[in-house]
Amino acid sequence: VCFIPGGLDCSISFVSHVLGKVCVHGWQKEILGVLVPHLTDLTKSDCIWQRICWQLVECVPDRWMEAVVLGFVQRAPGADVLSRLLGNLVVKNKKAQFVVAQKMLLLQYGHTTAVLQNLLGYLALDSGRRPLLLRVLQDLLETWSSSSAVKHSPAEQQLYISKAILICLSHLKEPEIASCRQELLTSMMEGVKCHLESSLPQLRRLGMVVAESISLNINTEGPVLKFEYEEDDETRELKSLLVQTPSFCVVPSLPDDDRSEKASAALPLVPERNEKSYTAAPVKADEESDAELDSDDDLIPYDMSEDKELKLKAPMYIRDCIEVLTGSRSEDVDKWEATVKALESLVRRNPAATREVSVELAKILLHLEEKTCTEGFVELRQRAQVAVLITDPIPVAKYLTSQFYSLNYSLRQRMDILDVLVLAAQELSCPKFHGNTKHSGVQKPCIQLLPESDSSKGWRRIVDERIKSKTRRFDMGQSRVELASCPNEFNSVAGYFFFPLIQHFDRHLTTFDLLGEDHLVLGRLVHTLAVLMYLAVNTVAVTAMGKALLEFVWALRFHTDSYVRQGLLSCISSLLLSVPTERILADMTEELLETQSWLGDVMEKDPDGDCRRLALQNLLLMENLKKKLEAVPF
Repeated sequence: VCFIPGGLDCSISFVSHVLGKVCVHGWQKEILGVLVPHLTDLTKSDCIWQRICWQLVECVPDRWMEAVVLGFVQRAPGADVLSRLLGNLVVKNKKAQFVVAQKMLLLQYGHTTAVLQNLLGYLALDSGRRPLLLRVLQDLLETWSSSSAVKHSPAEQQLYISKAILICLSHLKEPEIASCRQELLTSMMEGVKCHLESSLPQLRRLGMVVAESISLNINTEGPVLKFEYEEDDETRELKSLLVQTPSFCVVPSLPDDDRSEKASAALPLVPERNEKSYTAAPVKADEESDAELDSDDDLIPYDMSEDKELKLKAPMYIRDCIEVLTGSRSEDVDKWEATVKALESLVRRNPAATREVSVELAKILLHLEEKTCTEGFVELRQRAQVAVLITDPIPVAKYLTSQFYSLNYSLRQRMDILDVLVLAAQELSCPKFHGNTKHSGVQKPCIQLLPESDSSKGWRRIVDERIKSKTRRFDMGQSRVELASCPNEFNSVAGYFFFPLIQHFDRHLTTFDLLGEDHLVLGRLVHTLAVLMYLAVNTVAVTAMGKALLEFVWALRFHTDSYVRQGLLSCISSLLLSVPTERILADMTEELLETQSWLGDVMEKDPDGDCRRLALQNLLLMENLKKKLEAVPF
């Protein structure tokens, strides 16, 4: 019951019931869109209206409290306004506390950054609510540092939790940080470990940014964590959340002219500091001018405009290249660099000489390390490896696939092997352009398996293009360039690329465990198999490859890593697009029925959005396959 001017006592519980029922029945946006602005104006300078507003929300029944609190949080123009409207509701009401401190932060992740700032800023504005802010931060860090949560929750939720953690850190004061410094350090170490183990680049980057921010807050004087990563808009937004925006800078939450006066009074402090720096600059310039008098400016420099850099001649024979690359003399560094740059073209121009030493050259390139700061060294080495593999496919493919499961190789070398196999298979399977026709609008298919950010997008684009090519369009488009007929060179060697890779994936080695901690390489292997399956269309071995790949997918279908699951779903797409329809029905009918049921579960229940999209795409491909069979007359 509130006392209002006029000498009358009035209960507003009926209004609270009406408000709660209207909000829970779907009219939250309409009623609060009008009510919140009015209450914001009325509570600016009138404490009576503040108490009325507090009583209004406190009297809402618990069964309707969530809809009302959520509406206020979403529509309040700032944290200070939300504090005026709700008061200490989260301290007095357990249901409101659950909604604010648990449900909106840990069970939901669709709210905007502004809503998060309103919510956490509201908890930080009153001393009675700050213990709840610390508890919220501990719960968020517990979820962020959980390896199970990182594996099974979508990337969007991980980003949402990371934003909430950074906003909480921006509100903490030094005594509060000191009281939980050890807990913050423990959570940071556990969280950054499980994030860096993720196969998804976005999650790894999130772990780095959050760990840097926690380290910066708990180690104010000592060294802090620093990672190397490419900054993008998402990273810059996360870092900006650590800097609190002063409340008087938020236009909607200005209560009166007092804050603007305080803001204008604070502005002259910056020019004064700048004026001091400007006045000190000329003195320093005068001191430096005396020192310049004793310099060597009077000496005339030599004219070197006509000088030319001496270019070392690259070797002309393959065996000379091997001798240079395996040499250890430091004075041959320039010659070594010239050899690396010229090796690819030399291999392609001399196929007969390359076949004599192909395996030896492939071994040298696989173990080759950079001696100098050669620009594009990794790409040069990879192109040379691809050239050797294309020139002599069978023995080199046997060597590379056997080394993939061998001991004493780094994960980087194993992934290099997969990349080389994919690029060589692509070049062998693609027809060459002939003639003098200008190919302005035609590009050769390109599979990008290398970039760390989106290593699987290239083959997805290829698959999407092929799906589009199977769609009939009744219009006269741009004329296409006719490709000269030529045999698919990948036809006779596809098995040498594919089967050795799929053969020993479950073998545990001392330094290599695909089914354990090396799931990043497993993800790359699965995507590689999907690409090889796609490129093997119309080859003799495509049916056997499809059957083996389907068994491989079935064995790993419940893998916890989302990147691996994306690759498995990609394998299904490649199989459906590459294996002839009649062979699928004759040899894989039962397996495909089980796969269809699994795809339905993935589409409905998988936490990863890309996995759900790929599962839906595969189900559509199966539906098209079914329609195609029904149209065939018996």
